[in-house]
Amino acid sequence: MELKTVAIEKPAEINFILGQAHFIKTVEDLYEAIVQTAPQMKFGVAFCESSGPALVRWVGNDDDLVALARRNALVLSCGHCFIIFMKGGFPINILNAIKAVPEVCTIYCATANPVEVIVAESDTGRGILGVIDGFKSRGVETDADIAARKQLLRQFGYKL
Repeated sequence: MELKTVAIEKPAEINFILGQAHFIKTVEDLYEAIVQTAPQMKFGVAFCESSGPALVRWVGNDDDLVALARRNALVLSCGHCFIIFMKGGFPINILNAIKAVPEVCTIYCATANPVEVIVAESDTGRGILGVIDGFKSRGVETDADIAARKQLLRQFGYKL
């Protein structure tokens, strides 16, 4: 078995969700969950089928985000993983809906941070072991950092 890291390729401002599911209809069910929860959101979804033809299945409502999802899914090529890129919203807007999709087994991350995916590859295939999401902690927040955090949450409309 070989261990490697695969960097997720994306523009800095783009959020994404990386997870694992278990069935070919996942790609359509994820699409429905997103449009029913956040119809204004633009997104692209790709899903790595891990049996039969083992294709990257895809769907979305934004050509650029669909292309980004397809490229990243193919580079990952890990059985039954899915990746959703989005704009016009944040993972928090759709995460519970995604987790409620019956085929979804695991969410590895939901972030805009730079991410490296830790992948194991054997003779039979590839799987995700985990992710490196963002940067190593640099310290503990100060009173000024707390004030900035609270202001940012209110700027996004998540707190009053």
